[in-house]
Amino acid sequence: MAVLTRILEKLALARRAASSIRLILAASMLASLMAVPGWARSADLTEYQLKAAFLYNFAVFTEWPAEVGSSLNLCILGPDPFGEEINELAGKPVGNRTLVIQRKNTGDALRACQMVYISAQAFRNLPRVLDEVRDRPILTVADSAGAARQGVALNMAVNQNRITFEASQVAARANRLTLSSKLLRLATEVYQ
Repeated sequence: MAVLTRILEKLALARRAASSIRLILAASMLASLMAVPGWARSADLTEYQLKAAFLYNFAVFTEWPAEVGSSLNLCILGPDPFGEEINELAGKPVGNRTLVIQRKNTGDALRACQMVYISAQAFRNLPRVLDEVRDRPILTVADSAGAARQGVALNMAVNQNRITFEASQVAARANRLTLSSKLLRLATEVYQ
């Protein structure tokens, strides 16, 4: 009986040791993954590179009516703060559609757009922009304080070195768009 007890004790010790080894291996794997350059690269991205990624995800997590067709035109209204990096989104799939990037001056028509990013300099023309896109399946996006309360569907901001956004369900629905519940859960504020 004493021999059996010692064997059971040694087995228990071996299991604990194996468990500790698994824990150490898991921790070292996690540390090595965090050291991979791809993880570090996100810290090197500029504000507008990150905002461009947000724009793409906004497109992906929006339900577009069938009338939209085979491409989604992302129009940048006013001076382009993204630079050439936004062009990397051109041709990316959004469901069964393809993203197209266009730059528009404040006087240009927006009817051919499905997404309109309203630059800070073009924001002063917000009432005119919202009138032009009203009742059309066009997702409006900005990064100006108070934009969602003024009728823009998605408004980005930088808080504590992180990109955040608020969403206006009212603005999206008015333009016959549905924002995904997954997207809305990430918003800092949702205006119903």
